[in-house]
Amino acid sequence: MNSLNPQSKQTSRRHFLKSSTTAAAGAAFTVNLSFPQKTFAVNSDTLKVGLIGCGGRGTGAARQALNADKNVILSCMADVFEDHLENRLKSLKASNDISDRVQVDPDHRFTGFDAYKKVLESDVDVVILTTPPGFRPLHLEAAVQAGKHIFCEKPMAVDAPGVRKVLAAAKQAKAKGLSLASGFCWRAHFPKRETFNRVLDGSIGEVRTIYNTYLTGALWNRPTQPHWSEMRKQMRMWYYYTWLSGDHIVEQAIHSIDMMSWAFGDKPPARITATGGRQERTQKVFGHIYDHFAVIYEYDNGERGFHISRQQPHCSGSYAVEMSGSKGHCTVDCSRGRHEITGAVNWSYGRRDPQNDMYQTEHDEFFKTIRDGNPMNQGESMAQSTMMAIAGRMAAYTGQSLTWDQVMNSKEDLSPSGYTWDTPITAPQVAIPGVTKFV
Repeated sequence: MNSLNPQSKQTSRRHFLKSSTTAAAGAAFTVNLSFPQKTFAVNSDTLKVGLIGCGGRGTGAARQALNADKNVILSCMADVFEDHLENRLKSLKASNDISDRVQVDPDHRFTGFDAYKKVLESDVDVVILTTPPGFRPLHLEAAVQAGKHIFCEKPMAVDAPGVRKVLAAAKQAKAKGLSLASGFCWRAHFPKRETFNRVLDGSIGEVRTIYNTYLTGALWNRPTQPHWSEMRKQMRMWYYYTWLSGDHIVEQAIHSIDMMSWAFGDKPPARITATGGRQERTQKVFGHIYDHFAVIYEYDNGERGFHISRQQPHCSGSYAVEMSGSKGHCTVDCSRGRHEITGAVNWSYGRRDPQNDMYQTEHDEFFKTIRDGNPMNQGESMAQSTMMAIAGRMAAYTGQSLTWDQVMNSKEDLSPSGYTWDTPITAPQVAIPGVTKFV
């Protein structure tokens, strides 16, 4: 928690934002997080936050942003659907601990496909990007151009052109001195930080094989109306279309893939081979995504990563990463809270060791870098993990083994021709391995 340097009260919000967005930021200062007044009043050091994407994760991220720094207000909200925005705004205002800092007046509630632009045109200092991931590269690129500090939820894209845009935007954000944080939340989890740091420091020797899982049940299903356009239907059921979600290996199971990438030192694999399909979730209402994947990631030095994921009801679950090295083994079981190393070194993270709310820690650290004028930039690792998940989908959909160079240079652009409710858009066919072509 930050403490106040009294002299900093004479520094305006605009002054320190300018200094925090230069490559050579000056000395850091911290902010008083305690205010005696019951109703928050905006002052010169107040950071204004805009939320773009008002789903459940967006609402949670907004709440965590307000809890990370007591001199922050939520001043803008944007969503393509008005009911999403109004319902989430009502929920935030009902939270007594933050309600006085939810200051989104009617003129700053934006809806429609261009709502994000209106947030970026406002005087917000920070934006939270939590729309369906198909919009992430577009919104991230625009936010960097607008000079905003950015927290963006995972994944960062749904196709290779999107990943390339993210990498370019991250590079530009670094040049501008903007903080860019990702929603790969396990990297902010204290038990996992300690565990993966030990693995990377050689506690199990040279990491040779990593097996990771994300086996879970069925997901949500929302009703649509016959008179809706195809665009509106797909937007309401966004999870089941790759141009919006990337498929569940990209949208959900990417957390396990990210941990695997972390343990391998965030270096890319050389070759990807995969399989997958639809066994249980075959009805038209579920779009065209798969309900299971299995992927092999091969590295040039002989290391191997094995990933399996599934979204099927009434099946056993698993959410874990198993790492085997030349001197030992490491188990990270997210479901059971197990973090253990065995072999040349025996160690485990105990329940009495420091614990944390990783979602809150993400925002605590993100806002501190803004206040300190010492911007963070997670662009490369967040883009790499995203591309690894996309590569797994590509290999499974096509039935082909693909090189990292192939997937990174893929020309498959899943974006629609435009963003209006009447934009012509078709319901894609289910990919057939051996028939579906790599682009």
